[in-house]
Amino acid sequence: MEGDTFSGLGNGIQIDNKILQTFKKSFVQVQDILDQNRVLINEINQNHESKVPDNLSRNVGLIRELNNNIRRVVDLYADLSSSFTKSMEVSSEGDSSGAVKSDGKAGHKRHRPL
Repeated sequence: MEGDTFSGLGNGIQIDNKILQTFKKSFVQVQDILDQNRVLINEINQNHESKVPDNLSRNVGLIRELNNNIRRVVDLYADLSSSFTKSMEVSSEGDSSGAVKSDGKAGHKRHRPL
């Protein structure tokens, strides 16, 4: 249900169900790509062990596909990180603790000993 919140994080932060669904979708996409990478790596290894010229030539394309998949995973994680940060900023707006302001900057500075 849209608009529902999840408060099971232990610190009282409520997260909108829509945000949770977005995270879940992204994690499923990442897992699918990682599963595909496992298959690609197995095939690359088999081709390498076979030492058959055609199989070794095929590895060039497989390795390119693997590299592209890794880039996609990095991009998905970057998007997830950004979405999570934004959702935490939104959920902390109106929080009087001053932990995170709506501009994303900390409200309190930590002082280091000299």
